[in-house]
Amino acid sequence: MDGCSICERRNMNTVAPRHTFTYDGAQLNIYHANKGEGLPRHEHSYAHATYCASGSCVIRKDGIEKVIDKTTQPISLRAAEWHEIEALEDGTVFINVFAEGKY
Repeated sequence: MDGCSICERRNMNTVAPRHTFTYDGAQLNIYHANKGEGLPRHEHSYAHATYCASGSCVIRKDGIEKVIDKTTQPISLRAAEWHEIEALEDGTVFINVFAEGKY
């Protein structure tokens, strides 16, 4: 990962969305994760925003780590940019919002 030791994470347990729904063209994926679980390094063809509704999580991308919780503004992640999301505590709920069909 470009020599960024703070970004290297191995053995993250991948979680699937607990709830998924579409509203007026926007897809929402709601994840429930415990410490160490999340979405390992990946990228996709669409941008999305990530919001943490409960607990806390870290978003890593290209040499940057950002810890978010329910008091933090949503984080915007660009299309075709690798990133990963990891829960920092049990009971974390985070939401990804995107409009995949618009790209």
